[in-house]
Amino acid sequence: MGKILIVDDDKAFSRLLKSYIKQYYPILRVQVCSDPVRALSFIRKGNLDLLLVDYEMPVLDGEKVANYAREVGVDKSRIIILSSREADFLHEQFPLGTCLAVMNKYETAQKAVLDMIFSSLQRKAAANAG
Repeated sequence: MGKILIVDDDKAFSRLLKSYIKQYYPILRVQVCSDPVRALSFIRKGNLDLLLVDYEMPVLDGEKVANYAREVGVDKSRIIILSSREADFLHEQFPLGTCLAVMNKYETAQKAVLDMIFSSLQRKAAANAG
């Protein structure tokens, strides 16, 4: 419980997010994959509590990664799409109900939403561990 996979070709952003999660939500386990094609094998193994996917990546974009995740059984409520694009654009690409959330990864207000999600995951992981 508490397993998060971050799929983002922006290695600096991924490292920063992983470090943040480890510091403030130490029960959660975080895996980072900068290659979306390689990430498919991690997704296929399942057992993910949260999948954070960058929308714009080379070779395989975030929409394709999210679609694959849903096809292999990852619940849509466990998928978050991150992007530098505006929210209106993202909502057009991912209508309500196709994933848990779409977020601009550089807007500080979005951090509060991620914190609520991470906090909820940590509470669930702690309850299952104890």
